[in-house]
Amino acid sequence: MKTIISAIDFSDCSINALEHAVSIARNSKSDLLMLWVNNPYTTKTILSSDMSDDLVDEVEHQFTKLINKYGPELPESKIDYIIREGKVYKEVVNQARESDAWLIVAGTHGSSGFEELWMGSNANRIVTSAPCPIITIRSGIEISRNLERIVMPMDSTMETRQKVPFTCELAKAFNAEVHVVAVYTTTVEDVRSRVMSYAKQAVKYLKENGVKNIVVELEAENLSTSTIEYAQKVDANLISIMTEQEKTAINLWLGPYAQQMVHHSPIPVLSIHPKEILISMGY
Repeated sequence: MKTIISAIDFSDCSINALEHAVSIARNSKSDLLMLWVNNPYTTKTILSSDMSDDLVDEVEHQFTKLINKYGPELPESKIDYIIREGKVYKEVVNQARESDAWLIVAGTHGSSGFEELWMGSNANRIVTSAPCPIITIRSGIEISRNLERIVMPMDSTMETRQKVPFTCELAKAFNAEVHVVAVYTTTVEDVRSRVMSYAKQAVKYLKENGVKNIVVELEAENLSTSTIEYAQKVDANLISIMTEQEKTAINLWLGPYAQQMVHHSPIPVLSIHPKEILISMGY
């Protein structure tokens, strides 16, 4: 059984992300593992209960309530929780590796325990370090958890095609429609032809796998802004992108496009690393 990690700090933001994770787990027949990380030096809590004076006991109590609430929505899957201690982004990544998770789902501006992780440049670390794709959902985003339309922008980089198999897998689980968007940021004909070629390859893959799709051409001055505007126009539930990591030492930073998408998109963002697709999807 595949495993989804849902990072929890019990803020409204992380509970919203959990509900998205529940929906994906149900449709993909995956187990769901909720994860809370206690950082003794920085953790603040928004938990309010007289059930226990001990924070960990209270966290376990809250997890039991979540299991009782969402367990019935996952009749074919297991829902459980785990508590780790340390730096939040490191422990989320470590747990994903240990569980061989195929997906992480997390809110991006939760408070309390995730304040350190999701504020400023630290938000990049979990996305760039994750061993599997990750869906990030900004605070205050209220959007249907049932995936109906996924926007998949295609650019001129060779890596852009590597998000197709995983996006296809998600779309099949929900019978969702994928909007393959050929995004043009230049008038250079060779580059534009390459973008359309990649878009057509993506459409071919989706059709071969029985996934509903449409292809759209989009002129853009700013790749992220135009992608977001199109996704809002078609009422999309998810935007699928590559992390486009810069080739720098330590490799902890997202490229400008992915960084803008993760931090500013009002629609959940699926971020995928090139290396993980090559390994897990054989693409």
